Amino acid sequence: MNYPSKSHVLPFDVTSITDTIERALASAGLDTSAGPMRRVTDTIRRALSSSGLSAPMPSADIDTSFIDVEARVVRDPQGAGHPGLEPPVIGREAPGAFVTREFSNQAGTRAYKLYVPAGASDSPMPMVVMLHGCTQSAEDFAAGTRMNRLAEEHGFLVVYPEQAAHANPSKCWNWFRAQDQVRDQGEPSLIAGIVRDVASRHGADPRRIFVAGLSAGAAMAVVMGETYPELFAGVGAHSGLAYGSAHDIPSAMVAMKGGRSGMAHLQAASVAAQAPRRKAVQAVPTIVFHGDRDHTVQHANAAQIIQQASDAHATEAGAALQARVEQGTAPGGRNYSRTVQAGANGQPCMESWTVHGAGHAWSGGDASGSYTDGKGPDASSEMVRFFLAQPRAGSA
Repeated sequence: MNYPSKSHVLPFDVTSITDTIERALASAGLDTSAGPMRRVTDTIRRALSSSGLSAPMPSADIDTSFIDVEARVVRDPQGAGHPGLEPPVIGREAPGAFVTREFSNQAGTRAYKLYVPAGASDSPMPMVVMLHGCTQSAEDFAAGTRMNRLAEEHGFLVVYPEQAAHANPSKCWNWFRAQDQVRDQGEPSLIAGIVRDVASRHGADPRRIFVAGLSAGAAMAVVMGETYPELFAGVGAHSGLAYGSAHDIPSAMVAMKGGRSGMAHLQAASVAAQAPRRKAVQAVPTIVFHGDRDHTVQHANAAQIIQQASDAHATEAGAALQARVEQGTAPGGRNYSRTVQAGANGQPCMESWTVHGAGHAWSGGDASGSYTDGKGPDASSEMVRFFLAQPRAGSA
């Protein structure tokens, strides 16, 4: 990424500064890779980040391979300021707030942004969890998807967990690592912990909690639906991958291009690991968006997500789903195909949208956010419609 230069600002190497700090701490016999000194170095990084000076410094045990696309950072669309500057909030936030918090458990710490609609009431509200793509921030993703605007319209909470640079230098969710595809471990445990914490603080309706994401975030949203099916009443995947598509960097690259070399190995391991958790299949309603000109995550991956979800629904219901296909044109001009699958009662539980001519971008998104395509159907609105229509969701 190229940035415009400013002749009146003296250039300096942020990485050198932070490297020097870590070497100084190490020379004093202090371990900066774990424990209290790890928190010190993380604090230094956050301080530099709050001044717009941060550069990622991967730990020695973190694979630095790039699994997604690059994104630009945009300003907070709600005017809450630069991320990381707000102090921790205790209790319930004021309506209309867009605040930053952190959550920690045995797997680590992750920051997240929470939007509380101005029209919030004491009645239990739905919650939508939004997982960004690589190098994106909560602010960027909120701007591009306009999900906060929909939260005001429909009255639901929006939670934006943020991946940490020390966990992945490109801020990708580690959907491709076997240890991050298992219930109560790694990143799934952190995201689930954030969801439960927010739901508890704000009295969210436990029947109406949904998760959606873009690209690496979409792949992780699918992981969350697979590993916590009782927590999420619906999954939205935009330009993502099926559960068990990869177990390491090489298999992730193959899967993104439409291959499945690592799927059989990981699925066998994951099923064995999760056998004590689930004695029967629990299907989660799923909506998928994908551009058929996506050269980052091939469109074939959408069919894999739908197949997994359809199989789960069919197993649970004891019969195959009934499908219908619709064609249409979005106001922005892009054509699309929409496949709706329903059970014997006629209730749709699966939707798959193919946006013709679209690449690796959020369909119908706002240009103020990165990786958006304003010409396509509005993925955010369609996902919210699909989520709130699910029987598990009940009524407001």
